[in-house]
Amino acid sequence: MGTLVIEHAHVYTADAERHEHPDGHVVVVDGVIAAVGDGPADAAWTGRRVNARGCLVTPGLVNTHHHLYQWVTRGFAVDGTLFEWLTTLYPVWGHLDEDTTRTAATGALATLALSGCTTTTDHHYVFPTDGGDLLAAEIEAARTVGLRFHPTRGSMDLGRSQGGLPPDSVVEDIDTILAASSDAIDRFHDPSPGSMLRVALAPCSPFSVTADLLRASAGLARERGVRLHTHLAETLDEEDYCREHFGSTPVEYMESLGWLGPDVWFAHAVHLDDASIATMAATGTGAAHCPSSNARLGAGIARVRDLRDAGVPVGLGVDGAASNEHASLWEEVRHAVLFARARGGPQALSVRDAVDLATIGGARVLGRADDIGSLEVGKQADLAVWDLSTLGHVDVADPVAALVLGGPPPLRLLLVRGEAVVSGGALTTVDVDAVAAEVAASSRALLQRAGFVS
Repeated sequence: MGTLVIEHAHVYTADAERHEHPDGHVVVVDGVIAAVGDGPADAAWTGRRVNARGCLVTPGLVNTHHHLYQWVTRGFAVDGTLFEWLTTLYPVWGHLDEDTTRTAATGALATLALSGCTTTTDHHYVFPTDGGDLLAAEIEAARTVGLRFHPTRGSMDLGRSQGGLPPDSVVEDIDTILAASSDAIDRFHDPSPGSMLRVALAPCSPFSVTADLLRASAGLARERGVRLHTHLAETLDEEDYCREHFGSTPVEYMESLGWLGPDVWFAHAVHLDDASIATMAATGTGAAHCPSSNARLGAGIARVRDLRDAGVPVGLGVDGAASNEHASLWEEVRHAVLFARARGGPQALSVRDAVDLATIGGARVLGRADDIGSLEVGKQADLAVWDLSTLGHVDVADPVAALVLGGPPPLRLLLVRGEAVVSGGALTTVDVDAVAAEVAASSRALLQRAGFVS
């Protein structure tokens, strides 16, 4: 891959000391960061040189929660609660197939890349019996777009007839789920340093899976050395459900099933009492904060300041595209600041706190802080070069504030493992106009199969 020298930029490293270089450089050699520092790079570095004057360089953004398949089902139940939204869309999602999932994932991943994202997870938990190999389809999409990918093999085994929320047509039995989970690890999980593909196990939520599945999934994940993920404490309805069915808070319930630890992260974590936050902090359990989706569904605002102060690993997530139609990870950085301050005042979250949530914070949540999430020598060259020289940003005194509080800045360059996925504001890996046409056709075909349109 050779050597790339980016210089004369404002460099925000997101390292432990929050080093910044107002006129700095980053040197990339064969996909790895070889130098970071003040001033122009040493002339001894030979290779392509990029004059990034007027730009801000940050680590690539890390997305800790998504549902890629939802890209083809946006704009439904736009004024509904979480449960109303789910019951509207489950009948549609029951008709997913391999081609639809690949197309949806390509559209969602392309959008993430254009918003500065270099690493993303995905929580896929809907597996219709005749749908095909949906996990392989989204992995293929991630390879095509060029993002570092952490897909999860999700699951649901508690259908409506057993008191759960999803219709029986989209749930699986435990044996099928565990066999498919083990197979996903065998086929796709790469634990090596710098890996582009790691798998986790992710039963959907306390109201769509049984305690037996949660226990068994935790046992399998720890036996195989992969992480665990689920939705938790997203709405007050879930709090009521857990107290009614299990006599406990959501965190207490998960603790009773062995679902706390540094290998676990929960999506949302909005409605947590002090004891739950303390428990998560003591066990190293992470949280994926999804401010836009939580606002869109009226779920509430997570206690991000309290979570961080307690020591809980916190990252950002766009959540599914059907509950966050924009699905821009840059926007989550901005909303994290604004919503935290709406809740707790102007000191609740700084602009640098927000960038850290989206970079090194997300890397910690995914267990990748050793090789991504900050601009440090020896780490993977996943980085974003934001152009702040245009009208919307040029006179903002603080470049980090310009990124977070201004409008979306042009993305001059996005590198994943040193390879340009975005250059000059355009994707280098896929034709976005062609993808848009495919998404439109796939969405209409899915809605026709589900009987939503004629």
